[in-house]
Amino acid sequence: MEILGILIPVSLFLGFLGLLAFVWSMRSRQFDDPEGDANRILTKDWDDKPRP
Repeated sequence: MEILGILIPVSLFLGFLGLLAFVWSMRSRQFDDPEGDANRILTKDWDDKPRP
């Protein structure tokens, strides 16, 4: 039962860390273009060379 004294704070810390990562990704507009990939995969243009 002593292990719960360690596991509960660690799990709360990791959950809070995940929540902070999610909030950061939403504020930095990581999910701004959900339709871009869907449209890009249907085009006939090939992008063999990355942009410089």
